[in-house]
Amino acid sequence: MYRQILRAKIQRARVTGADLNYEGSITIDLDLMDAAGILPYEKVHVLNISNGARAETYVITGERGKGEIIMNGAIARLVQVGDDVIILAYASCTEEEAKDLKPKIVLVNEKNKIKEIL
Repeated sequence: MYRQILRAKIQRARVTGADLNYEGSITIDLDLMDAAGILPYEKVHVLNISNGARAETYVITGERGKGEIIMNGAIARLVQVGDDVIILAYASCTEEEAKDLKPKIVLVNEKNKIKEIL
């Protein structure tokens, strides 16, 4: 049996843009992607702390060091610039693998700069 286990989390990232007319996805600063181990086009869940909305989408690489968290396409309707979000990525693991999996948790400040990696 396989289980879906949290493997990466970007905690309290601040939304810096929303583009309803884009095809869809979330743009994430490459520094944050690298720190969390999230790959381009990987599926993620986005939880909006500010209004409770939840969505899943895929990741597009943002410019390194810019602090970008941009919601594109339909997900842009679920946020406002300035909202705080949690971005989650999961792994499909056997029960044995799941016992040893430790998620990377990236804590950021209000400018989406890395404060700490747990």
